[in-house]
Amino acid sequence: MIRLNASLIVLLSLTTRGHSTGMTATTTVLEHVADVPLPGPAVRFDYLSIDTTANRLYVSHMNAGQLVVFDLSARTVVGIVGDLPRITGVWSVPALGKVFASVPGNHQVVVIDATTLRVEARVGEVGFPDGIAYAPAVKKVYVSDESGGGELVIDGTTNRPLTTIPLGGEAGNTIYDPGSGHILVAVQTRNEVVAIDPRTDRVIARHNLTGASHPHGMSVDTSRRLLFVVNEGNATLLTVDLRTMRVIGRFPVGEDPDVLAFDPGWHRLYVAAESGEVTVFVQRDGRLAPEGRITMPHAHTVAVDPRTHLVYFPLQSVDGRPLLRIMAPRHP
Repeated sequence: MIRLNASLIVLLSLTTRGHSTGMTATTTVLEHVADVPLPGPAVRFDYLSIDTTANRLYVSHMNAGQLVVFDLSARTVVGIVGDLPRITGVWSVPALGKVFASVPGNHQVVVIDATTLRVEARVGEVGFPDGIAYAPAVKKVYVSDESGGGELVIDGTTNRPLTTIPLGGEAGNTIYDPGSGHILVAVQTRNEVVAIDPRTDRVIARHNLTGASHPHGMSVDTSRRLLFVVNEGNATLLTVDLRTMRVIGRFPVGEDPDVLAFDPGWHRLYVAAESGEVTVFVQRDGRLAPEGRITMPHAHTVAVDPRTHLVYFPLQSVDGRPLLRIMAPRHP
């Protein structure tokens, strides 16, 4: 493990691209904790998933075709699952003892035993499987198809494909909303967020979001009933009231925003972009406000541990090698 001293604390500027928050000074919002070398070549990473039960972080090493299993306590790699060409989405389901991974190279969803790390099933025929969500009440897994083939539904217990739900366009991320019990899908080519009822596996609502332009990444603030959506087309973050599905906030973020991570305890939202810019937001009095921004090489994906509030960034190449950067926010 590589540790950096306090002189390498990261300072984030509160002046965003073309839009000033009114503050020109810098303030410390993320402190560098550690860099941990990761195995494999210095190529692209994608989605992450934290299992707080097993204290693990699952890292999709996309262009290496591997799922990297990282122990959050020991801060070390404890396993690698290979033969997963172009792996994108990954979602841990501790209740089932499984990890689900999207594998576009084989047009499949792979089911991995979380204890043995062995592949126990390869499911479906999907054009480009991407985002994954799990609906616990019905024990179903939902996988978006970025090639426009619809939403694949898998029985999480038996690993059998159940159906494919037509969406009418290319799907980006897929998430589960605990407040409504619905699956939400960003349909990029329609500028919509679609709601699916897991009990019937039918689309029950389509929401055109004001200001949306190729929406992709999403995250939910369950307690405040808010949906956060980033748009690749205009580099913006939208805050949506889940009770009315009206856009109540809009902010600039880095070019080609990709993955979001929300910390419900400290009310911070992290938006990572393909440009390498990570924008940090904080909720004050129920309203989202920009707190700062940092640029790191290839920092387009992020995860936050809700217990420790530590933030994780897999970076494909720092001095020619991949690593996992761990950072800590300021206490609110």
